[in-house]
Amino acid sequence: AIGSFMFSIILLLFLQLWVQQAPPTVRIVHSGHACNIEEERYTERVYTIREGETLELACLVTGHPRPQIRWTKTAGSASDRFQDSSVFNETLRIAKIQRHQGGRYYCKAENGLGSPAIKSIRVDVYYLDDPVVTVHQSIGEAKEQFYYERTVFLRCVANSNPPVRYSWRRGREVLSQGSDKGVEIYEPFFTQGETKILKLKNLRPQDYANYSCIASVRNVCGIPDKNVLFRLTNRTASPTIKLLVEDPIVVNPGQTVTLVCITSGGEPIPTLTWVRNTEPLPDKSVLNGGTLTLPAITSDDAGVYSCVANNNVGNPAKKSTTIVVRALKKGRFWITPDPYHNDDNIQIGREVKISCQVEATPPEELTFSWLKNGRALRSSERMVITQTDPDISPGTTNLDIIDLKFTDFGTYTCMASLKGGGIPEISIDVNISSTTVPPNLTVPRGKSPLVTQEGDTVELQCLVSGKPKPIILWSRADKEVPMPDGAMQTESYDGVLRIVNVSREMTGSYRCQTSQYNGFNVKPREAIVELIVQYPPTVEPVFTEIRQGLSRTFSMNCRVLRAHPHRVLKYEWRLGNRLLNAGLVDSRDESEYTVRNLNREGYGEYSCDIINEAGAGRCSFLVTGKAYAPEFYYDTYSPLWQNRPRVYSYKLQWTQMNPNAVDRIMAYRLGIRQTGQQRWWEQEIPIEGMIQKGELITYNLTELIKPEAYEVRLTPITRFGEGDSTIRIVKYSAPINPHLREFHCSFEEEPICMFTQEKSDDFDWTRHSAATRDTKYTPNTGPSSDRSGSKQGFYMYIETSRPRLEGEKARLLSPTFNVAPKNPYGTTNSAYCFSFYYHMYGKHIGTLNAYLRQKSQTTSESPIWTLSGNQGTQWRQAKVTIHPTSSFQMVLEGIRGPGIEGDIAIDDVTIEEGECSDPPPNNLRASALPTATHIWQLLVTLLLALFVLRR
Repeated sequence: AIGSFMFSIILLLFLQLWVQQAPPTVRIVHSGHACNIEEERYTERVYTIREGETLELACLVTGHPRPQIRWTKTAGSASDRFQDSSVFNETLRIAKIQRHQGGRYYCKAENGLGSPAIKSIRVDVYYLDDPVVTVHQSIGEAKEQFYYERTVFLRCVANSNPPVRYSWRRGREVLSQGSDKGVEIYEPFFTQGETKILKLKNLRPQDYANYSCIASVRNVCGIPDKNVLFRLTNRTASPTIKLLVEDPIVVNPGQTVTLVCITSGGEPIPTLTWVRNTEPLPDKSVLNGGTLTLPAITSDDAGVYSCVANNNVGNPAKKSTTIVVRALKKGRFWITPDPYHNDDNIQIGREVKISCQVEATPPEELTFSWLKNGRALRSSERMVITQTDPDISPGTTNLDIIDLKFTDFGTYTCMASLKGGGIPEISIDVNISSTTVPPNLTVPRGKSPLVTQEGDTVELQCLVSGKPKPIILWSRADKEVPMPDGAMQTESYDGVLRIVNVSREMTGSYRCQTSQYNGFNVKPREAIVELIVQYPPTVEPVFTEIRQGLSRTFSMNCRVLRAHPHRVLKYEWRLGNRLLNAGLVDSRDESEYTVRNLNREGYGEYSCDIINEAGAGRCSFLVTGKAYAPEFYYDTYSPLWQNRPRVYSYKLQWTQMNPNAVDRIMAYRLGIRQTGQQRWWEQEIPIEGMIQKGELITYNLTELIKPEAYEVRLTPITRFGEGDSTIRIVKYSAPINPHLREFHCSFEEEPICMFTQEKSDDFDWTRHSAATRDTKYTPNTGPSSDRSGSKQGFYMYIETSRPRLEGEKARLLSPTFNVAPKNPYGTTNSAYCFSFYYHMYGKHIGTLNAYLRQKSQTTSESPIWTLSGNQGTQWRQAKVTIHPTSSFQMVLEGIRGPGIEGDIAIDDVTIEEGECSDPPPNNLRASALPTATHIWQLLVTLLLALFVLRR
């Protein structure tokens, strides 16, 4: 017996904790402009929407603490990879949705308890593009008989989702397979469903006609059919064009180039377009029909330009020309000593070769000339001028000096130009003298290793001697990584590499190396410079908030992750500017400080500086006695009720995050204001005793004005003062299509809470207000206000004036709801209270019926509530308890009576979890007791546990 009692107590405590802390659950609901929503298949729904409409998906969650929500998307097609990354919001809204935005959308909710809850919905975007007809023909020659057979194929293609259906017409005649022996209609096997071909065999005179291709997606999502007309005549032909320009076109920069393309044949008249090999046309291009003008042309505009003519008959015609823009750039030289001697020096009696290279466009127009001391130089037996094979070294000329003499010393100039002119020449001077010597590289004394600190500007230097001085190439010598400027090599003309804002990753070996350009063509000289970058310690934590109550003892720890140099590290602990402790960091690379018996002066920001030669790294600790924020409980059972016509009350519930972290919470400051208002109304809610972790606290808000929403702010108060606040919104009307613990619709908004009109009925319900309704024809029927008494408020009604006939029906369908899942006690609460207000005034009132329509229903529908005849001028409430076993809808059916004075109205439709009962009483006090439902569930479980133990 004692064991049973203890087990029951433990189970009771566990279940009470479960009620107040719950892992997340999630459900996706829809609004916006959906065409169709398929029922759940394998826990996923398909949401169909027309391209250009607004997608709106809401993620409804339960769980405590309040779960965080994130929307993500997988690709809808191979080309549309994860876009928009994530949306951290309950509602995902995409205005003017496009086809590439279709795909599977996931809503993920997590609050740190259990596994995250994930639901998905597949969005299918429907569209239909204009169809396009292309025409091809084949001509077969019969050698033994003197005739030609012409067969014409008309191919119709339209991009669509869902797959398109095609139909063909000749004039007004609908063509189908077998309707005409000269006509064949088929779908190619390899493009099944993508196109439909109309084949005209052995073309006849009657086949010359207007052909229409109609593309249809069967009006899904209201997408209308689209058609295209093609006129087939005996002059129908594929396009031909002429290009009235040369190929290639060689021009100078800055010139205006005009490309002219004309059609020389084709029926219908072809359209002309210009394209550029693999790039778009330049932004400055001017198109006028078949004429393309490129003003002020540059080298970037060079390329192959093609004129394309298309009239959807046969293959498009295409002709191209190449635009070449003259250019000279990058002049370089190098000196090659006599290759038959090991000495790299230039000496009298030996051979020396001077090479000169430029980049030229077009290369065939490039010409070179040589000067010595400003005078023209011609090729001779001792001065041999050659031009290198373009395939080996393009744009290169060589001057070979055989048997160098003293008189050969001087300045040699290589002149490069283009035959077409208009481009400035490039000249390169090379001095050959007794002082012309190969290069040599050294590192200045004290410049390696070079020690600097992170963030400084540093200069690495190599001294280069020799004449002429070559370009110096800098690169990393220790690893294959880019230089600070991002390139693998960096050029320097003075041997200095300057690095701005140096970082620790730049520590290492750097190679300086001579280039063969603008110098000697000999084995490169090189040297190594070592760079050491010092940086201050990196520490953790950078910032931590510590919440502690008075008189407590706690420690703070600052850890060193990395530092250079690491050999001597000092620490300094401070509270504000006051030094608390200092010393050397121990071998564990960390420093600890302990606060004993915390007093009010001990609150504040503590810092620990870890110091080396390069600077300091800082750990910061904010010590405060502020209480953590409360966490609102959003899953309260029936939190909202109404006790008077114009006001409502709300059951506010919350738990306290980490209540024992600081001093006891003595009270909460409650602030409340209407949304959109500036002024807060505040009062204190006293708290007796210690709040336990997970304890549910309740406070009833009363006298809230319908239908206003309110902003509620809750702030805990301790001896220290005010803690962190939490704010939430309290709404009178539940969101559109919420989780089915409470659904309320007063028809105030245009979407009418996702109610829809049944398509198979005789007429529709109408949304109206008494302020706008015209009562000229039927003054003795219908309401004079909405259910709350407001003439501005809206309701739904059936208009029974002509042309309506007796017995005709209008049906209004609620959104589809899922029944409540099994609770953790193993039972299923499938009872709901369905209520609404009705107004049935007039001598010709017919019948108002209410139906429960379930997904699993196999039998015919019968009303769960019905009423006929005149019920007077008052709004009355109907209530009925329903017990659905699967997803369900409520159907409200109005049936027209024998005359025009028979308007029936409805308002304030509500569905609540649980059987129908009276509204709960008001109370205004703080409490931490579970609800009656929770108590009942606990008692049931307790009895079951005792029964099992006795067995």
